[in-house]
Amino acid sequence: MNFVREEMASRATGSWQHWAANHHLEFNGSHVSRKETRPMAKAVVSGKSLTKSEIATNIAEVVGITKKQVIAVLEAQASLAYKEAKNVYTIPGLGKLKLRDVPARKVRIPFGPDAGKEIMKKASKKVRFTVAKAAKDAILGVTK
Repeated sequence: MNFVREEMASRATGSWQHWAANHHLEFNGSHVSRKETRPMAKAVVSGKSLTKSEIATNIAEVVGITKKQVIAVLEAQASLAYKEAKNVYTIPGLGKLKLRDVPARKVRIPFGPDAGKEIMKKASKKVRFTVAKAAKDAILGVTK
């Protein structure tokens, strides 16, 4: 650890702090110590959305399989949904994913030098997700 202390002490520019952070080291005056690394992510319900890792950890604990197996299942489900969206792909308990054709239509330009002029907007395809009634009731609470 002496070489680390000497290297960090010799750098007057402050760039050693970045280097020490990348190597999980803390430098307090003449003392160099190794930072504790964080444990595996835990799913915490807060105002933020869960990450893929947190989702996998939570499902793995509930179901009793490994995190890698959960990630493989999630990726397989996403892959299947991408392929089947042109028909209708139902995710049980959550909703339906479908591809929708939007026909060509006339639109009016609201501002600019061509304001008020009508143009034709081309036909397009949109992906739509419809939330299942069971999911709405579970999230919002059953209303009567």
